[in-house]
Amino acid sequence: MTEDLATYWESVGGYVPGLLSASWLAFQIALIAILLSWVMGLIAALAKDAQSRLVRWPAEFYIWFIRGTPSLIQIFIIYFGIPQFGLKVSPFIAGVAALAISSGAYVAEVFRSGLAAIPSGQRESALALGMGPVQMMMRIVLPQVVRIVVPALTNEAINTLKNTSLLSTITVLELTLFTQMAIAATFRPFDFYIAAALIYLVMTTILSRFATWYERRYALYI
Repeated sequence: MTEDLATYWESVGGYVPGLLSASWLAFQIALIAILLSWVMGLIAALAKDAQSRLVRWPAEFYIWFIRGTPSLIQIFIIYFGIPQFGLKVSPFIAGVAALAISSGAYVAEVFRSGLAAIPSGQRESALALGMGPVQMMMRIVLPQVVRIVVPALTNEAINTLKNTSLLSTITVLELTLFTQMAIAATFRPFDFYIAAALIYLVMTTILSRFATWYERRYALYI
């Protein structure tokens, strides 16, 4: 057992700084994409429930298209397809944009379920007290919605973090691509894939623990 651990450390130990650096890049990409997806998802959720068809239809199409196509294809469309029209983007920007757009469609449905859980009487009362639609949404509705949808948002955030592994296909030097490079140099696939899996597990656990703390602190008591 001791010899096995020593052999494992000999093969992986020298690559630890690179693994940590690649992990930090993956975490940064995921964090930016998650924040953008929340903004996009909220906008899409509100637009899908709008009365105007000009507002509602684009949101419906966006959610339908993204939820019905693979994330990897969406990444390829942004990184390989958009330059065909003269707009070149770096792998980092393409990766962030693709993950944000992909996650945003799922976040939109999460927010819609949260908005539907708020009694309409609260909105009517806020408007009757003289609040404008924006003020009512920011002060009355959204604070309650956020607390309701935290578990679902956490799951989607974890999926976004794990989906950063797909960006290895467009040369983003995140954890998965660095792991593949290390394997090519050492011929130790089991060792490095286990290391990568453990690092992903640590990062997703951090997100889960944070969400649990938030839920406990701001839980809704009915």
